Amino acid sequence: MEFVNAFTIDVEEHFQVSAFESMIARDQWGDFPSRVVANTQRLLALLAAHAVKATFFVLGWTAKQHPALVREIEAAGHEIASHGFWHRIVYDQSPDEFREDIRLGRDVLQEIVGHRVTTYRAPSFSITRRSLWAREILVEEGFDVDASVFPIHHDRYGIPDAPLNIHRIDTPAGPLWEFPPSVARIGGMRLPVGGGGYFRLYPLRWTTALLRRIHRLDQRPFMFYMHPWEVDPGQPRIAVKSWLSRFRHYVNLSGTEAKLSTLFQQFRFAPIAEVIRLVRNI
Repeated sequence: MEFVNAFTIDVEEHFQVSAFESMIARDQWGDFPSRVVANTQRLLALLAAHAVKATFFVLGWTAKQHPALVREIEAAGHEIASHGFWHRIVYDQSPDEFREDIRLGRDVLQEIVGHRVTTYRAPSFSITRRSLWAREILVEEGFDVDASVFPIHHDRYGIPDAPLNIHRIDTPAGPLWEFPPSVARIGGMRLPVGGGGYFRLYPLRWTTALLRRIHRLDQRPFMFYMHPWEVDPGQPRIAVKSWLSRFRHYVNLSGTEAKLSTLFQQFRFAPIAEVIRLVRNI
């Protein structure tokens, strides 16, 4: 069986990532030259060249600055989803703050596209055991799909024993479908694969072998994720104090686009909503 996998893009500026949060205040975002439009258009062209449709998780702040970009994404046939408004880690917020943030992000997008936005991804996959309360709030605010729980150990995010497959969660407010970022099982280990710094760090053959392993052994589709700044090796360097944060952000940026082209030739992709529909109908 050939699986259709989800391709997703978190639309945010290079200076808005969580690793730079302690150095760049949100009220300074407007002081930085924007690169997100050109980088997103570069990804849109690459997707079009390979006839791939994707889900774009658009940060509300970015959408407010660049509404024409959101319309361009949707006009190209892609799914618009929410990344919140302020790119704040969920477990660093109170429930009321989280509710306000997802409302702001959702409302900006819905005003631009003129229809409901019902799929969400937390910044830095920050729905963890400390913030499982967020799921009920998502349902209360009209979301029916979440892609925020990374089923691994990590210093910033993750629930290491969370399910690996697409699954339904029953919250007190109603059901929520969870589509986790991809993890391959090797022996007793869970190895993150299929996006971001992992994609830039791993040799491409290793990535594709692990993704095929998910298909073969687990009999399920995988989710792939990217950011526009990951196809921008010329982005200004931020003087980050942490060597690990510098490494994660800047490693192998120059090779991302060529790797993506090869990936598109080897796997089938669709937006999250379509992949979930296919899984539910199996």
